Amino acid sequence: MTYLTRVITGPIPQSEPLDERQAPNSAGGHSYPVSDWTRLDRFLILGSEGGSYYASERKLTLENAEAVRRCAREDGERAVERIVEIAATGRPPRVGPPIFALAVCAASGNEETRKLARSRLPVVARTATHLMQFVGFSTLMRGWGRGLRSAVRDWYLGKDPEEVAYQVVKYRQREGWTHRDLLRKCHALVEQDNAELREIFQWVTHGDLPTESDATRLILAFEQARKADTGELAELIRKNRMSWEMVPPEKMGEAAVWEALAEDMPLVATLRNLGNLTRHGIIAPMRSQRQVETIGRIGQPGAPQVHPISVIQALLTYRSGRGRRGQNTWEPVAQVVDALDEAFERSFQAAPRTGKRLYLGIDVSGSMSRGSVAGVEGLTPRMAATVMAMAVARREPNHHLAAFADGMAPLDITARDRLLEAMRKTAGFPLRRTDCAQPMLDAMKRNMPVDCFIVLTDSETWYGDIHPMEALRQYRSQTGIPAKLVVVGMVSNGFSIADPEDAGTMDVVGFDSAAPRLIAGFVSDGEPEADLQEEG
Repeated sequence: MTYLTRVITGPIPQSEPLDERQAPNSAGGHSYPVSDWTRLDRFLILGSEGGSYYASERKLTLENAEAVRRCAREDGERAVERIVEIAATGRPPRVGPPIFALAVCAASGNEETRKLARSRLPVVARTATHLMQFVGFSTLMRGWGRGLRSAVRDWYLGKDPEEVAYQVVKYRQREGWTHRDLLRKCHALVEQDNAELREIFQWVTHGDLPTESDATRLILAFEQARKADTGELAELIRKNRMSWEMVPPEKMGEAAVWEALAEDMPLVATLRNLGNLTRHGIIAPMRSQRQVETIGRIGQPGAPQVHPISVIQALLTYRSGRGRRGQNTWEPVAQVVDALDEAFERSFQAAPRTGKRLYLGIDVSGSMSRGSVAGVEGLTPRMAATVMAMAVARREPNHHLAAFADGMAPLDITARDRLLEAMRKTAGFPLRRTDCAQPMLDAMKRNMPVDCFIVLTDSETWYGDIHPMEALRQYRSQTGIPAKLVVVGMVSNGFSIADPEDAGTMDVVGFDSAAPRLIAGFVSDGEPEADLQEEG
């Protein structure tokens, strides 16, 4: 009877479902399907650019689009407001996925959902680039109709003339659309008493120069810049606070132009142009203090919000010394690299120290080695999981940092290591099978006291002889510690290793700027921040 007892009571391998709630994942194992609402969150924050190990970009996008449609059909108001909430709080790295999701809702079969989605467009589409993305998605789904014309018209007319002038000069053409196209399509009608806005529209659609005013000053400077020599252009930039997008392309190779732009360059623009500033000598050894101070504002009160993924992208690009297309090169300045590394942690929404015992498990299996996170070229889910783990580890002194695949892997990383070095160390692991039960099994084997396991993974677990949730329950039983499990999903797929009916587990979206704060609240049982151990 021994073998019969084993069949009844023995552990269930991950190749078989643990219970009827599990479903096959893409790797052939079994995981818990996440709800459409969880998948909506994952898509809004992570997008589907680059695809994943198991799914092409197109397949992953189609799957997520269907999840968005199901949410819109189930509760259109909830879907729209969730899109607005996540986009408006700056939690996603890029606004493309929220814009796409809003366009899906605006193409819904429910009239009330369509109206609500269109009315919330100005909140999600903060710039003309976002507007043109929305128009591009919408025309593919439903074409130009009364609702889209009204939404686009309201986007323009809801802004003051000075803001409209800034938008039409800075973002002149995106996604195959121009402002001239949009204004003609939406039949924008301006009230008679708004002469400034009417003149701006006339300049966009017919090229007629407006009369000089505070609202049209930037348009007139833009027109002058087209004919100015280098010295005159530099003076126009300084006087009118022109951005680099407003400079004639043929003048972008002039060092004097970059010198003028650098004097009042905003924080986000600085991150995007560190390579150009270095290539033209504005940033150099012993000459980088202004930019270092600008980067140092990230995460500080009153500074513009910068997403962690933008910092990582700037760090990867700048440290490589080569532009994305490889045409421009520069010699990175160490102080700038250091400033970016330090800014990364501050870019997440403020999270207190919990003082809890945390086991941070980084999935380094083969499925984490392909694709890109949030469309950042070269940032695989494995590398992204490493920097996410570092963001938590740097704030939590009582932690254990480990890598796993089908077993535990030695990980020579400390919380104070540089991000680039940490990513390099985890990127070098060979392709191996996925067993997300390994962190809990390792903690039991080593008799480690753990308050919470934080597993950063794509949840494509399939190899082990025991399911992750069963390993967690065994750990709780063996140690008497009611350990929790936080699963940080690094890919916008439809799986999780966390049991949705277990109150001690939680799913968090990778590279959500609020992730460390959400984790801290869950680990600390929702204690008020004032009661937690604050950083000194």
